Amino acid sequence: MRKGAALFVFLCVLPLFLCETGVEKLGNQSTMDGQNKETVLGGFYQGEQVAEEMPIAKDEEQGPGPTEAALATTPLEDTFSYILSRLADMDSAIHRLNVFQYNLDVKLSQLSDKVIRMDAKVGKIQDETESISRVNKENHREIGRLEGCLKGHRVVRKCFLISRSYETYAGAVERCRERGGRIAMPKDKRELAALAKHTREFFHPGNWPLWIGVSDRRSEGLYLFEDGIRVTFFQWHEQLLSSQPDGGKRENCVTLTSDDGDWWDTDCERRTYFACEFDG
Repeated sequence: MRKGAALFVFLCVLPLFLCETGVEKLGNQSTMDGQNKETVLGGFYQGEQVAEEMPIAKDEEQGPGPTEAALATTPLEDTFSYILSRLADMDSAIHRLNVFQYNLDVKLSQLSDKVIRMDAKVGKIQDETESISRVNKENHREIGRLEGCLKGHRVVRKCFLISRSYETYAGAVERCRERGGRIAMPKDKRELAALAKHTREFFHPGNWPLWIGVSDRRSEGLYLFEDGIRVTFFQWHEQLLSSQPDGGKRENCVTLTSDDGDWWDTDCERRTYFACEFDG
């Protein structure tokens, strides 16, 4: 019975003891926190007091420095100064660019004047060259005419001259023209006989054909001299098996053979000797 009563008392007293102990600990913790706060706050207040008690340093001790007004306006002034500096640089660059453009315009103008003067000189040189070329051609033709009559064979009012260069019919016409004459065109029996004799003597003892200015290139069978006059007489070569002309449309130009003076129709693209005539 006593044991049971003692146990009951113990169970009732234990919670009270634990509760009192917790309360005491919490009180101690509160006391410590309060002391810490007082220490921190005391230090803070003490710092304020120290700061208030410290004298403000004089300007001489702090050294030179900007005033509050200067400090307030310095960023704006710096920005404004930077903008002005950049504008000044841009203005200087634009001025240099204008100077460069002016110098370039002057040089272009000078170059244009030189080109114009050069064009004028080139035009003048071209005119002089053409004039010299015309005079040269006239002299060449005159020399050819004189040579044709001096070296060739004279017949009344014209002279025949044989060339040893090989040419097509068209080439022979052009060469005679360049020399101041025409391809040989014997207009009558007398001229034909004189040309045949000169050719025979020139090529003796050989037998060679040479171009004369007769063809039916415009119309087959219609033979014309190179100056367009119709041929009224012929000296075609004749033989038993074949007589001239026999080439049809393949052979439209006429050559004269040196041995007998007969005519043969020949391919106009064949290259052979030719005879020119000049005014005597």
